[in-house]
Amino acid sequence: MLELINVNKTFNVGTANEKKALDNLSLTLNDEDFVTVIGGNGAGKSTMLNAIAGTFRIDSGSIILDGMNITSLPEHKRAAFLGRVFQDPQMGTAPSMMIEENMALAARRGQRRGLSWGISEAERTQYYELLKSFDLGLEDRMTTKVGILSGGQRQALTLLMATIKKPKFLLLDEHTAALDPKTAAKVLALSEEIVTREKLTTLMITHNMKDAIRYGNRLVMMDEGRIVLDISGEAKKKLTVAELLAKFSEASGHDETSDKMLLS
Repeated sequence: MLELINVNKTFNVGTANEKKALDNLSLTLNDEDFVTVIGGNGAGKSTMLNAIAGTFRIDSGSIILDGMNITSLPEHKRAAFLGRVFQDPQMGTAPSMMIEENMALAARRGQRRGLSWGISEAERTQYYELLKSFDLGLEDRMTTKVGILSGGQRQALTLLMATIKKPKFLLLDEHTAALDPKTAAKVLALSEEIVTREKLTTLMITHNMKDAIRYGNRLVMMDEGRIVLDISGEAKKKLTVAELLAKFSEASGHDETSDKMLLS
């Protein structure tokens, strides 16, 4: 479903702040893969995700999605077949619009815009049932403006909006990092449920090593813009945090203690 081929990206070229964020990065995700990505600060995790989303142009290499070369495709055109949930609950929704209006925008993503806007009763019923499945009480607040929702409610809504029109690829960018532990667990459980039910190919960045081990069928660890670990299947299921830290130290050549703090 996704191929990153020898991708390179350097920021602030020719300045004192020059930083090589992606270093000849190659990665292949098969259809329905659910890959968790972990690594220290500055490892290149978010840069890789933004490269896939088209937030910036890469310096060299190729990005292939479902057989289509999207390397030069602008971000707004990639949005038609990519779903994304951001770390900040304030992003991904229109706060001044109602819940049902936000969902209608997401459901009509990629369609031609006409002069009419009204939400049909059939659409409203669909949104109600989808929200009800989240068990957050949002189904009874569909005319509430999104801006007054809690962070967890907004992330749950953003997750639903990102997947209401099945994307070819789902990007979860540390989407529970700003939430309290209880709410984060709820949103992660919802994420897993949707990914499994819709059979979505998914890339999830996390700083939580336990979550990286628990969720998905494959775990990738990055360091200095490259992949230093790629674990899947039974090997991933049997991993412990201590073993993962040891593997990271061995693969990256970094001191385990300092990286443990970065990856906590």
